[in-house]
Amino acid sequence: MSELMQNVLAKSGEYNYKSYTENHVRTVLSKLAKFEKLNLFDFGVILSPAGGAFLENFAHYAKTETRRYFGNSVSLYTPLYISNYCDNSCSYCGFNCKNEINRGKLTLNEIETEFKTIVATGLEEILLLTGESRKKSDVGYIGEAVTLAKKYFKTIGLEVYPLEVDEYAHLHKCGADFVSIYQETYDKQTYAIHHPEGPKSDFDYRFCGQERAIKAGMRGVSFGALLGLWDFRKDAFATGVHAFLLAREHPHIELSFSVPRIRAAHLKSESELIQEPVGERELLQVMLALRLLLPYASINISTRERSKFRDNVIGLVANKISAGVKVTVGGHNESQSQKGDGQFALSDERSVEQIHVAIIDKGLQPVYTDYVLV
Repeated sequence: MSELMQNVLAKSGEYNYKSYTENHVRTVLSKLAKFEKLNLFDFGVILSPAGGAFLENFAHYAKTETRRYFGNSVSLYTPLYISNYCDNSCSYCGFNCKNEINRGKLTLNEIETEFKTIVATGLEEILLLTGESRKKSDVGYIGEAVTLAKKYFKTIGLEVYPLEVDEYAHLHKCGADFVSIYQETYDKQTYAIHHPEGPKSDFDYRFCGQERAIKAGMRGVSFGALLGLWDFRKDAFATGVHAFLLAREHPHIELSFSVPRIRAAHLKSESELIQEPVGERELLQVMLALRLLLPYASINISTRERSKFRDNVIGLVANKISAGVKVTVGGHNESQSQKGDGQFALSDERSVEQIHVAIIDKGLQPVYTDYVLV
């Protein structure tokens, strides 16, 4: 067990959110009013039930920090699933290797067709995703997709199975900028229940994925837990601690968070999957806490959430939003049919143009690229 993992699990294990009081909350609010940096204790206070009674107060300061670091801008991107073959049997995922779904993998020609369709919408950032199967989506294949993506996009993110340092270095050389790895839950016992088979059953290896990506030269890494799989307050606390401590070791790195809640998957409803219900108010509380702990970190709001909620959190706490999303393998270009079934159910199916208009209507500025290549 790495020292970082030991620290994160120890701190999250000690986190007792029921112990915080209104006095603790008011102390944190006083620090925010004086523009003082928050620590992990303060972060725990904001996430607690006591903190939940002061969401409007925290939202005021979160909006200030969001504007301070990201201005009036909201970045747009879209994910592209290039394969849904998977060797894992995660209980909550449509890609579960035991699910009888349509499996598929895009050829490089099909990937390029998808890229051309996506870039025609104005998007300049893409997130490439695969199921977790080295055999069907090896590093060479992913690297070829990244190299091809560099012809069309300014920023390329990856959400694939965790890799070794030299493999991340290869993908970075191909043109990848960011790596997203979601621990799903930070409770080892719960993790083992929901990941019984496959490479993903190795909690420790997955946990250290971001650090390996950083060592390989990636510009940024993303964190997240699947809220509802376990005690959401503890998982959200562990997520923040993980990023906070890693950033202390690697201060140059760009951090980002995603805050997905469980959504229906193949043959399973949300009620069958959710262990700890997380409402929109609780989801907002998690986002506010992350923003106030690490105000410079990017926060993305997923299409798992309904459009009204997404529209309300951009500018307030989220600075990044996906648009024109398809969770199937391919599907962006109408001339070629999708090659594989989706990972989960969408709640917001709006196009890039519709999301663009929604951002403008909020008095915000849609941003399609925040980097200029020289």
